Amino acid sequence: MPELLIELFSEEIPARMQARAAEELCAGLLKALAPLMTVAPKPLYGPRRIAALGEMAARAETAAKEERGPRIGAPEAALEGFLRKHGAAREALAQEGQFWVLKKPGEAIEAPALIAAKLPALLRGFPWPKSMRWGESGFTWVRPLQRILCVFDRQPVRFALAEGEDAVHGLASDALTEGHRILHGTAPFAVRGVVEYLAGLRERCVIADPAEREKLIESGVARLAAAEGLEVVPDRGLLSEVAGLVEWPVPLLGRIDDAFMDLPAEVMRTSMRVNQRYFALRLPDGRPAPRFALVANITPQDGGAAVIAGNEKVLRARLADARFFWDLDRKHRLEEFLPKLESVVFHAKLGTQGERVRRLEKLAEVIATAIGADVGHAMRAAKLCKADLASGMVGEFPELQGMMGRYYALHQGEPAEVAEAIGAHYRPLGPGDAVPAEPVAVAVALADKLDQLVWFFAADEKPTGSGDPYALRRAALGVIRILRENGLRLGLRGVVTAALQAELCERFLTPDALHDFMLGDEAVKRQVVEIFFRPTVIGVLDFLAERLRVQLRAEGARHDLVAAIFGAAPDDDLVRLLARADALEKMLATPDGANLLAAYKRAANILRIENRKDGPHAGAVDPGLLTLPAEIALAEAVERKAGEVASGLAKEEFLAAMFALAELRAPLDAFFESVTVNDPNPELRTNRLRLLARLTAAMDQVAEFAKVEG
Repeated sequence: MPELLIELFSEEIPARMQARAAEELCAGLLKALAPLMTVAPKPLYGPRRIAALGEMAARAETAAKEERGPRIGAPEAALEGFLRKHGAAREALAQEGQFWVLKKPGEAIEAPALIAAKLPALLRGFPWPKSMRWGESGFTWVRPLQRILCVFDRQPVRFALAEGEDAVHGLASDALTEGHRILHGTAPFAVRGVVEYLAGLRERCVIADPAEREKLIESGVARLAAAEGLEVVPDRGLLSEVAGLVEWPVPLLGRIDDAFMDLPAEVMRTSMRVNQRYFALRLPDGRPAPRFALVANITPQDGGAAVIAGNEKVLRARLADARFFWDLDRKHRLEEFLPKLESVVFHAKLGTQGERVRRLEKLAEVIATAIGADVGHAMRAAKLCKADLASGMVGEFPELQGMMGRYYALHQGEPAEVAEAIGAHYRPLGPGDAVPAEPVAVAVALADKLDQLVWFFAADEKPTGSGDPYALRRAALGVIRILRENGLRLGLRGVVTAALQAELCERFLTPDALHDFMLGDEAVKRQVVEIFFRPTVIGVLDFLAERLRVQLRAEGARHDLVAAIFGAAPDDDLVRLLARADALEKMLATPDGANLLAAYKRAANILRIENRKDGPHAGAVDPGLLTLPAEIALAEAVERKAGEVASGLAKEEFLAAMFALAELRAPLDAFFESVTVNDPNPELRTNRLRLLARLTAAMDQVAEFAKVEG
């Protein structure tokens, strides 16, 4: 099949936009060039180009078809609109029955013509997240677009971007592109196919494939580091970004002045990464090495000596700035930064960071008490955990918040548990980040995330399907991971309610409710909070439950079992909830469990149908109306096992409770085999339906089996 090659050559494209833009180009081509193109092209991208390499048929014949139009005698405007929609003349219409019919003959679609017709509109409407105009043209692109290379079947496809009076600076497609700006100048070279394109770029010092550039950078930096007995600090994001900054990667090693080696490793690493895109190196024992790796975009004639020297000079200046902030911040205790937080807005509806710190102290006390952490240390860590936001270092490098607080806490002699809690209270920052494990750190991290959830929900700033600007989903998943991975038994309803502190009431209560709250005793205050903020509490707990189901679904676990357990008795203890779900899964994996589920659904279906007629069929089962052995046996088994199940659940012996329930399988099977539920005798029918209702109610105290899939 003939090849299609399209390249859009421009000034430097931001690295973070390249991959998405190339994918958008390929998706747009697949849609615009159908039916000749049936498989999406391969994307390529780099600092100055995005490209698509694919195949498409040279021509295709479309089938003849008919389009039914307005009725005969319809208004003239309706007929004209139909013709205009299909680009047809009145002579193409025929009368069939009561309607006008447009007969459209098949036509041949030629690939070059289709490309020339579709590409201008695709490029004019290209969805860059940010774009710019230059000159007097209305055409927009991420950076000034310089060339459009379009070749099909080894022949150039000609088209122009001009539309109406907009000349788009004369931009038109051709079969030319350019190599490396510095190493090979701006002289264009002709391209006739994909092989020539890739080879021609390589000859002119451009590696077109981003994956190959990444591999060259990764292996080159690792090789240079290994030659000096060092390791590269892994950073996939930086590797991908640097691959988007260079066309001809040449890794080099530079040296860090010994005068800066006493700076915290995170400070040096962040300064190098954020400001200069350097790779950090470390010794085999994990300590930072006095070396860094950079990637040049040229092959230096002197082996890189001048490039290295220049970058070392720049790094010295950067680290000198970091040294200044490090030394300046350590002249102050963390408490001295706290007054500055009173003027740092957390959120327009939710006050300042200073107000938030006071909330975190109170909530950390509640959580620490509940999980057995040192209450004094937890409150101290909560008080100081946001102080570094007002420090010079975090002002320069926001990525270091929390970490710098830990260093400053250790410097001023805080207990190790307090310092570690300050450093860990933002964690986990993502799926691959470890959760805090030390009790004080756990208490402060949970306080931080639950305060965030409760207050934003109270302010009605909840996540939507299209956005989560305050990272509440991440906060909820953080709470879930901390509880699960530490096996913490924590009643979330009580903690969420504890987060509804007086400041929240003053902000969100109605004037009348606030009056009752301010003048009432503690009992009245609790009642006001309970009534007014009940939707907030329920919303946060439901949100956490939904995030738990999402996480279980991502893990491949039976999230339907969690929904079934939660439906039976909403549980704010996630560890207990998951233990019950695990026991339910083990029970359902047995033959008795699987058959019991099927029988339950049969009973539930019968009840649903009969309840529509004359239900609900609730009420006590009359033993005197149990006439058949199978229904007598089932009634006795249900009462006996209901007690065993309730006892097992109360003792949290979930597996025993589940398997006690599974023993209902045999009498239930016998009941359905020998008993007619809808007996002609209305009294017998009602009593048997009540027996099934009693059965489903007994099972539903374990789980809402209707939600179990399968």
